[in-house]
Amino acid sequence: MSFLRKVVSSSFPAQVLRFSKRPFKAKSLDESTSSSVSHGIHVFHCPDEVGIVAKLSECIASRGGNILNADVFVPEDKNVFYSRSEFIFHRAKWSRVQMDEDFLKLSRMFNAINSVVRVPDLDPRHKIAILASKQDHCLVDLLHGWQDGRLPIQIASVISNHDRAPNTHLILFLERHGIPYHCLRTTPEDKREKEILDLVQDTDFLVLARYMQVLSGNFLKSYGKDVINIHHGLLPSFKGGHPAKQAFDAGVKLIGATSHFVTEELDEGPIIEQMVERVSHRDNLQSFVQKSMDLEKRCLSKAIKSYCELRVLPYERNKTVVF
Repeated sequence: MSFLRKVVSSSFPAQVLRFSKRPFKAKSLDESTSSSVSHGIHVFHCPDEVGIVAKLSECIASRGGNILNADVFVPEDKNVFYSRSEFIFHRAKWSRVQMDEDFLKLSRMFNAINSVVRVPDLDPRHKIAILASKQDHCLVDLLHGWQDGRLPIQIASVISNHDRAPNTHLILFLERHGIPYHCLRTTPEDKREKEILDLVQDTDFLVLARYMQVLSGNFLKSYGKDVINIHHGLLPSFKGGHPAKQAFDAGVKLIGATSHFVTEELDEGPIIEQMVERVSHRDNLQSFVQKSMDLEKRCLSKAIKSYCELRVLPYERNKTVVF
């Protein structure tokens, strides 16, 4: 189910914003019963009014839960409220079903635009498909992030439009871990979108790990869930072939990467994460390109982690709130 699209259906490019934080500290639950304690996350988006934080806190406390921290954002001169709360609770005192019912009541009470609760050790991990092309540095990093537990995801499949020899380390890794691999070669006339849709229908969202194809508006509408993309952010911007070499030859001093949601407007979806790094006259082309690739890997990985931890909400037409 698309977390972002449930909240707002309009397209939204822009900037990551971090807003006011109201921390809450709570007493730890009894350590002797820690085996029955779970960690929950709740995000709330509704029209602003007095008493929302109090009711959220009361809901959790009434079931014996303790708030660990809470982030709240109320934009100036706008009647809208955002929050993200983390809490711990006893599973014996607050069942997962009851939790959904309790937060649903709050949602109705405040006419919420969106209310989502997640219990990571009880709920299924987000199921994703990864689309990649010839450059596989982001794909390899995501696979390692999944393998070592850094990313709370389940990889349903990897889809590529580039032929890979059957004896490559990447193919062997996928085979060893039972991750289906599909090579769908594309042409300007046939992007193989129908076949891709058939392969990804049961996923929660898609990741474009340097997938060098533009997904059509029809594809995005048919899929109906979120798609996260990564691309370089060489500053100043260089378009066309070999952007890293163009930027290197121009002597830029700052490079970057941007991860964002995919919309019909090319590379203009709402921004989730951005990273930058300085380069200098001491860099050669090889170190320059390596720094750019490292930024892309870190930026995409952080964006996916934030998304899975319910830290990303849409704000206005084309921005995001990232708690």
